[in-house]
Amino acid sequence: MHHQSESRGLGHALRWTLVAVLTGVAGGLAGLGLAALLHVIQHVAYGYSLDTLFSQESFQAGVMAATPSRRVAILTLCGLIAGCGWWAIYRWCKPLVSISRAVRGDSPSLPGVATTCHALLQIVTVALGSPLGREVAPREIGAMLAGKLSSYAALTVDESKVMVACGAGAGLAAVYNVPVAGAIYVVEGLLFSIGWRTVLPAIVTAVIAALVARIGLGTLPQYDVPHYACTPSLIVWSMLAGPLIGLAASQFTRLTDHARSRAPHDSRMLPYCLANFLFIGLLATLLPMLLGNGKGPAQVGFDGAVSVQLAAILLLLRILITWTSLRSGAAGGLLTPGLCNGALLAILLGGVWSVLWPGTPAGAFAVIGAAAFLATSMRVPFTAVALIFEFTRPSPEFIFPVLLAVAGSVATSGYLRQILDRARRPQDDSRTAAKQAGL
Repeated sequence: MHHQSESRGLGHALRWTLVAVLTGVAGGLAGLGLAALLHVIQHVAYGYSLDTLFSQESFQAGVMAATPSRRVAILTLCGLIAGCGWWAIYRWCKPLVSISRAVRGDSPSLPGVATTCHALLQIVTVALGSPLGREVAPREIGAMLAGKLSSYAALTVDESKVMVACGAGAGLAAVYNVPVAGAIYVVEGLLFSIGWRTVLPAIVTAVIAALVARIGLGTLPQYDVPHYACTPSLIVWSMLAGPLIGLAASQFTRLTDHARSRAPHDSRMLPYCLANFLFIGLLATLLPMLLGNGKGPAQVGFDGAVSVQLAAILLLLRILITWTSLRSGAAGGLLTPGLCNGALLAILLGGVWSVLWPGTPAGAFAVIGAAAFLATSMRVPFTAVALIFEFTRPSPEFIFPVLLAVAGSVATSGYLRQILDRARRPQDDSRTAAKQAGL
């Protein structure tokens, strides 16, 4: 009996290990496949060479080389695909389960057809120029495949939840080449638990996924950023700017949450999406940099190659089109859009600071601002710090101003959230009392 119990325990441990390894491989293949699909659609839509599918030729360069009429036509097509596609998904692909719901609910699984269609539609629309992010799609596919593997291996419900979360982290690690951030995101953003049963599989799956994706995507970071020096001016600025960035990021989150909560899930999506993306296409005739998830503006921000005036225009317009896209019913992530907003806002704040204390490159402000904005808008500060360091690979001493800005941003947004919660409590209590009194 004792040997049988040991045998069953060993068999279960082997199944658990095998599922973790296969989840990493599946997440890596999902990230690689979705990235390839994204690049193919971008190259075909905007007419730049397929020979450079995985090269450093940027989407922004392809968009700027396209004629204004082509941009309008492609964005109109994007609106048609978005409106029809998401209406069809909400109409026929049920149920549509989010990653957080799968991890925290009673059934740790995502439906195959609905999840795949939802993810592919995000990739297609982002490739055509949607201002939303592409990171949700590989996370959804990775989580869905992890759930299938866990079910096939007959893991427990709790073990399956861990694997689903790890699948999401693996997808993130693969598509952006960020194994450290992918592992931290699993623990900080999904499981809220630190222990070897969560940390170990999170690390294993994220590392394997990133290594698999590197076969096609290479090892270069997402952004090519100079090694800016950590100066006393930058340290002081980070302490002062962090709270301001946190305030802006918390308002951005409220704005996007409001847009999502009011978005239609019926036939109104077609005219809404058509109008929204046609509007974006018309804006892009003058500012092609607006198209896409925000990687282009973020890169020029990190390079310090954007003026304060242009940064202000891009920031306002990108917030606007992100809101209108979500409000029309389009789906997508907010990681790169948030990073872009943080970089542009930091350039504005840095421009003011440089009048008082000159000498700091604008790109240095942008890197720090991107981290502080992401930390609050995504509500995962440690993941945000890891993302910025894996995205840009700055000099090691840059960790000091980044942490100062992130701390100020998160503390300010948390304090603001407490104030809003206290303000809502009397209103909720009065509504409850009115219902109990039959009013």
